[in-house]
This record gives sequence, structure tokens and C-alpha cells, in this order.
Amino acid sequence: MTLRLGDTAPNFQQESSEGSIDFYDFLGDHWGILFSHPADYTPVCTTELGFTAKLKDEFAKRDVKAIALSVDDVESHKGWINDINETQNTTVNFPILADKDRKVSTLYDFIHPNASETVTVRSLVIIDPNKKVRLIITYPASTGRNFHEVLRVIDSLQLTDNYKVATPANWQQGDDVVIVPSIKDETELKERFPKGYTAVKPYLRLTPQPNK
Repeated sequence: MTLRLGDTAPNFQQESSEGSIDFYDFLGDHWGILFSHPADYTPVCTTELGFTAKLKDEFAKRDVKAIALSVDDVESHKGWINDINETQNTTVNFPILADKDRKVSTLYDFIHPNASETVTVRSLVIIDPNKKVRLIITYPASTGRNFHEVLRVIDSLQLTDNYKVATPANWQQGDDVVIVPSIKDETELKERFPKGYTAVKPYLRLTPQPNK
């Protein structure tokens, strides 16, 4: 299947490095990131999983649960986790799905046949508490992901959900944000954005980040 933004993230049951997992039960009412890896004992993946473990507190601040996927089995995952902990000076603190039968990879469109018929691409999906897909980003197998960008996107999505704002190009925490065009009533604008706003154009209105 092809997964698109706004779709309901498919549920699944699969074995993992932390036992059998029902994905919806794992997520609960939290945000989630599901990210795939071409195989165990690969160099780029080792650095990614180590860095993800180091971001535990950052994910917790944002109410995000991380879960990884590789097409190798549980025993392979456990040996690989030892290597990750040793080489990346961390402790892996999230499950790695053992997707040997490619069940989850197929559900989430992680196998791109023109890249490889058997190995997953380096995809990452952000899922909100309503189980909706909010971001899909795919890298080639040779390129490690930018997890600072993943955190930035989560911050942007949560701002949008909570304050009806969008974030402009290269936005970082503390920068001005954009008021969504659907808000036109001046009373609502004053209530939502007491710090005021600057109308660069009628459709481009900048306001200080509401939660700062």
C-alpha cells in the first residue's frame, strides 16, 4: 500500500527486541516516530540508533515514543544493540521491530523495489495521538537522517495543533511563526495572539511564538 499524509497509521503486531508489540497499544495517546533501517550491523544505522537513544529526554519533553524497524530477527537485534551501546556510548532505550517477514515494511511502504526488492529504505514516519500520519521522510540507504530536523518538525506540528500557526522556512524554536490564513476575525486574532502580529501581506502575518 501507499501511505500518505493524513492517513490513519496502520496497526500491527510484531516481535521486537523488547518482546511482542501491538503498535497502537505501544503508542497509547502519545506521538510516535517509526523509522526503518536496511539491516542490522550496518554502520549508518548504528549511528542513527545510538543518537536516537541519546535523544530520550528530548522525545519525552515532546511526548514522543520512538520505535525502529529492521528486517533481521530478534536475536540479531539483541547482538546489534550491544554493539550500538558500546560504539555510541549510550543505551538503546526503545524497541527495534524484527520485521523478518516484511509485514510492517509492506504496510508502511518501506520497501521501494527500484531501490531494492528486499531491503527497506531509510524512511521515518511521525504519527500523532489520533494515529494520523503527519510526516513521511525517506532517505537513501547511504545517508543518515537528521534527527534535529525530526525534532524541529515535531515542534512545528505541535505548535500548529495547539495554536493555529505554521512555521516559516528554516524556523527554529523562539522564531516568529505564521498565523494560519483561516483565522480572519480580529477578535479571535487578538485573543489568540495577545503579543500582536505584523501583516507583511494580508496572507502573510507574523507573530511571536505563542508558547515562548
